[in-house]
Amino acid sequence: MNTPNTRQGLQQATLDRLAAQERQAFITRNPQSQSLAQRSAPHWLFGVPLHWMNDWSTPFSLHVREAQGAHVTDVDGHDLVDFCLGDTGAMFGHAPAAVVEAVQTQVARGCTTMLASEDSAWVGKELTRRFGLPLWQSALSASDANRFLLRWVRAATGRTKLLVFNGCYHGTVDDVFVDLVDGKPQQRDSLLGQVHNLLDTTVVVEFNDLPALQAALNAGDIACVLAEPVMTNIGMVLPEPGYWQAAQAMIKQAGAVLILDETHTISSGTGGYSSAHGLQPDALVFGKPIGGGVPCAVYGMSAELAQRAMDAKRNAPPGHSGIGTTLTANMLAMAAMRATMGQVATEAAYSHMLALTTALAQGLRATIAKHQLPWCVTQVGVRCEFQFGMQPPRNGSEAGALLDGDLEQLIHLMLLNRGIMITPFHNMLLTCPATTTADIQRMLVAFDDVLQALTA
Repeated sequence: MNTPNTRQGLQQATLDRLAAQERQAFITRNPQSQSLAQRSAPHWLFGVPLHWMNDWSTPFSLHVREAQGAHVTDVDGHDLVDFCLGDTGAMFGHAPAAVVEAVQTQVARGCTTMLASEDSAWVGKELTRRFGLPLWQSALSASDANRFLLRWVRAATGRTKLLVFNGCYHGTVDDVFVDLVDGKPQQRDSLLGQVHNLLDTTVVVEFNDLPALQAALNAGDIACVLAEPVMTNIGMVLPEPGYWQAAQAMIKQAGAVLILDETHTISSGTGGYSSAHGLQPDALVFGKPIGGGVPCAVYGMSAELAQRAMDAKRNAPPGHSGIGTTLTANMLAMAAMRATMGQVATEAAYSHMLALTTALAQGLRATIAKHQLPWCVTQVGVRCEFQFGMQPPRNGSEAGALLDGDLEQLIHLMLLNRGIMITPFHNMLLTCPATTTADIQRMLVAFDDVLQALTA
């Protein structure tokens, strides 16, 4: 989305010139990536193994040779400081030593048996200790975890409707692709191949709007509210003071279940955002980084919800529940989760990351102010983001109005050409335990150079 406000202080002619200049610089700089992209093109849909790989700002897909700690080395030998970190999937760094050792050991012992492993008991106990909920299940991704939880909750409550917030993102869960357009619910146009009308079972309201939430809950047919405690995928939207305390009471009073998807807000601390801010959801989802980069996710339930879910399963006819896959809870994932939670995602690691992210956020603000741009910086733990507005947005509509895909892509490409990777959509940055003060300084120098060029 592009609005005039996102371009204040910038000249279109300058942006056009820089875009052409930076694209050519990338082409000149990355001949091996270009060669590999050409060789891959005949064999992959859109030329890449996952079409999202084309969402980067580059003229062709950048190819990686290796990733270690907070750095990525591409096939042309460039060292890149990585503040994207797999969009949180590698939030604890690339190839952490403890995870590498655990995975190598487990691979030699086998990966998939459809049986529990020795690590299962430790992982289950640690999930309860960290995140507070007593009963857990595993999945291969946060998308799966959210999808499975929706089935459990609908079965447990006997209700069918889901409530989400405008602009939300919960992976590839079909049910959530509903937005507010001019205040009216609308199925997202970008959703491919959807044959069912999502408006029949999905209700959408704005984040931070307690009256709208109450009005939707008053119908008495909402099975659950699925939300990130901080919206992160349309640009970060923080909850207003007291919002979640009031929202939790409303949801409980309405007999609905609150699911908090903490796939991104695990950036808040070892126990996630809920633990850090005293929230009490009925269910939690943790994906991406929980296994140190190995594909896995977990979801937990309160004792009451878990009992209702188990009763629903026991009372259902025999057969496939529609929940789980053959690879779910495989031994490799369990070994990776144990190593990550036991040795990598520690209090000390978070303290290190939080200090560096705070310094990064302060540096971004100072650089933006230096170049007199009307932008703001938002931070959630070890995650921060600069947004093209003077004030942080209050809801999805406001956040969407601050998005400017062309400007974002240009900034990302300019940073990449200067040895810095940030997330390919929006302007999100993460630190990991391996990030150093020198990495932060390198980012800020590059950012200053980019803003200098943009405002020339």
